[in-house]
Amino acid sequence: MTPVNIINQSHHALPKYQTAGSAGMDLCAFISETITLQPLERTLVPTGLFIELPQGFEAQIRPRSGMSIKKGITVINAPGTIDSDYRGEIKIPIVNLSNEAQTIEDGERVAQMVIAKHETVSWTEVSLLGETERGAGGFGHTGAN
Repeated sequence: MTPVNIINQSHHALPKYQTAGSAGMDLCAFISETITLQPLERTLVPTGLFIELPQGFEAQIRPRSGMSIKKGITVINAPGTIDSDYRGEIKIPIVNLSNEAQTIEDGERVAQMVIAKHETVSWTEVSLLGETERGAGGFGHTGAN
């Protein structure tokens, strides 16, 4: 396990893995009043959490499947990325994709966070790329026979 510094300004427990096989940790809303989202309305939900990721890591913010299927609420830019040099509060951009108004309560689990290693690259500009069987085929080409 990699240790990560965290500040918790909320009154909720720190994010944790719910099972031994969990990749993500749930993030809770830290709000003073219930949020009501109308259909297609979006908002930014604060968590009260601030993290200091080591260089070479990112935090991916993803929707929670239960909230998506039960309420039609999802993360707008899923997965969102928190870079290792960001020190601000983690806030979750969500949208109500259902046909009804939906509410979010303080402490409700609104998203999940996955911590992942990543690579950085340097570009080498060339005039041709190596060939593959796929070539330039994309967006569903493998299922079209």
